[in-house]
Amino acid sequence: MLKQITVFLENKPGRMEEVTGCLADAGVNLHALSIADTTDFGILRIIVSDPDRAEAALKERGFMVKTADVVAAAMGHRPGGLHHILKGLKALDVSIEYMYALTSRHSDHAAIVILSLANQAASVEKLKAAGFPLLDESFLKQLSES
Repeated sequence: MLKQITVFLENKPGRMEEVTGCLADAGVNLHALSIADTTDFGILRIIVSDPDRAEAALKERGFMVKTADVVAAAMGHRPGGLHHILKGLKALDVSIEYMYALTSRHSDHAAIVILSLANQAASVEKLKAAGFPLLDESFLKQLSES
């Protein structure tokens, strides 16, 4: 599993720039992001090279931050790659709360889907037993080095 950082942002110009500037100043590389909005605020979810450093830097600058474990699964970077993953989740009766994806330059994992799953611990055990290609924090270190 990976640690995801969620940042709650007011819907006003420049807030995303403040987040990316904070991460840049802290020397944290941004690997993936997803942003959703509501009427009053945005929900930014990020996967970064150093979650602990990012969390500390963001909190120091006054951002409301929450961390959570998410699942990262490698998928084929080709037509049907995501469908294959989703078909497997359906077969295992695993429910998705939210997801987003990224591509990478990693030779073995060109595309990755980030998932938050219902009953996450039990769902991860099902995925492992079924042989799903799950990634962990060591994968992020490899991304940062490549």
